[in-house]
Amino acid sequence: MTDGHKLEPTILREYDVRGIVGETLNPEDVYAVARAFGTTIVRGGGTSVSIGYDGRLSSPELEKAAIDGLGACGLKVYRVGLGPTPMLYLATFLLETDGGLMITGSHNPPTHNGIKMMLGGKSFFGQDIQKLGQIAEAGDYEAGGGQIIDRPMLDDYINRVAKDFRQGRDLKVAWDAGNGSAGAAMLGVTAKLPGTHFLLNEEIDGTFPSHHPDPTVEKNLEQLKEVVAREGCDFGVGFDGDGDRIGVIDSQGRVIWGDQLMTIWGKEILDQTPGATIIADVKASQVLFDEIARMGGNPVMYKTGHSLIKSKMAEMDSPFAGEMSGHIFFADRYYGFDDALYAAVRLMSIAANSDITLDQMRDNLPHTFSTPEIRFDCPDIRKFEVAKEVEARLASATGVSVSTVDGVRVQNDDGWWLLRASNTQAVLVARCEASSPEGLERLKSALSEQLQASDITPPDFTQ
Repeated sequence: MTDGHKLEPTILREYDVRGIVGETLNPEDVYAVARAFGTTIVRGGGTSVSIGYDGRLSSPELEKAAIDGLGACGLKVYRVGLGPTPMLYLATFLLETDGGLMITGSHNPPTHNGIKMMLGGKSFFGQDIQKLGQIAEAGDYEAGGGQIIDRPMLDDYINRVAKDFRQGRDLKVAWDAGNGSAGAAMLGVTAKLPGTHFLLNEEIDGTFPSHHPDPTVEKNLEQLKEVVAREGCDFGVGFDGDGDRIGVIDSQGRVIWGDQLMTIWGKEILDQTPGATIIADVKASQVLFDEIARMGGNPVMYKTGHSLIKSKMAEMDSPFAGEMSGHIFFADRYYGFDDALYAAVRLMSIAANSDITLDQMRDNLPHTFSTPEIRFDCPDIRKFEVAKEVEARLASATGVSVSTVDGVRVQNDDGWWLLRASNTQAVLVARCEASSPEGLERLKSALSEQLQASDITPPDFTQ
């Protein structure tokens, strides 16, 4: 038993550790989290761990603190280097380590950083993350002489991602790494692919000088749209700060959202594996679930959250899953974790071998009218209560069906609306989708009425 270290409670999130460097997250905190995680590995019978880091200015120092913490537990620690989070995930499989730890702030501002973890090839989240805080505070660590091994994995990652490309017609594709940690990997992967490639912001720069590294926010895709238009590209892809989320625009500069993309990948999966279970989160369009069923698949709606989705995939032996937010998971020919570069290669393969363009694939989907994902403030102590109150009021309602898999998703003749509490922030999340503009307005009104009944000011649906 050693002296304990109390962590700022707000950094222990549902899916990862995340804080502001120099304020809520310091090297001492990272050491404590890593040592607690290493202790968890050792007590589970493990002996090894992989560690990687992203391109943020604070990441090298935090990586060193994490290595010290892991090594102090007596583990064999493989340093896999600077790269995207999926590279670290892949390393845990290729190096057959018992755990994986990634220093990354994902798509958050430059001042933020954090830790994502895997244990036994599975996501490490929820109560397991909370237990790390308890181990650290008690100083209840394992101790031993660790071994630090430099084992760069960038080339292995590039080769594995490019491996599943299927040769077809040559394409023109624009790629935007957003100065995030996928930059070098993007360079390496595109060098192995046929066709013509236009690379943007491939230099890894933790200040993110070009734009915020979140490709699911349309304003961050402006550079990509300009290049696609200027060069006559078939489509463009963008990545978030740590390379586990994808954004796509077609040749006309229109965003193809995550749930729309899933119907395209889903068709390929179902052609190869008829009847397969395909999982999507509750924010996804009803079009996706209907299309998967129409193509002979088994669509499953599940909770939002990349760790939750990955766990559900393993439970249901699903070859493919995704979220509207751009986390895409292939267990078909791959390892079941979210990897935006790999998803882009699979999309390029489909486009290169299809008689129709990506634009046409998008246009062939049933057209709906929807809001984007809308996030609005609600105190942590209230956010889950509000969803429960809405659920209770709708229990006796007629003309609607209510799913409570994650918050409340309410379906009627117009379409559906969703209200759920965020697991990571003090916000509520809403979305509506209808078959007509008039129906969309009615759904917005129904949602607003329910919020007002719980004394919550409805959000601005035009955001």
